[in-house]
Amino acid sequence: MKGSRFTEEQIIGILREQEAGAKTADVCRKHGVSEATFYKWKAKFGGLDVSEARRLRQLEDENTRLKKLPTDAMLDNAVLKDIAAKNDDACGQEGRYDRCAQGARHQRAAGVRDPRDGPDVGALSAPMW
Repeated sequence: MKGSRFTEEQIIGILREQEAGAKTADVCRKHGVSEATFYKWKAKFGGLDVSEARRLRQLEDENTRLKKLPTDAMLDNAVLKDIAAKNDDACGQEGRYDRCAQGARHQRAAGVRDPRDGPDVGALSAPMW
């Protein structure tokens, strides 16, 4: 969005000109703004001092920043979930646990086999016929 070419001080000065008795149309023409813009300013800055207007701008900026935080957090969460899903897919391919980012999760204790490695032929000590 395009920023204003007028500072808070200038806007309040323009509003004060009109309050001093000048016609709204003349003030708008003199400063090159539309009457709609003038009335928006009047609704927002009418009755404020310059310091109050600056504080209002700071609060609006902070509010905008705080509104973006949950969105950024959700985006970060989605990216992390995608990465985790890709890592899980890579871990299951051809027993490549050494390349997995979750290597500690996939380390096997001695004597514990991975069911994805195939049948356990060592477990059959005697023929079953």
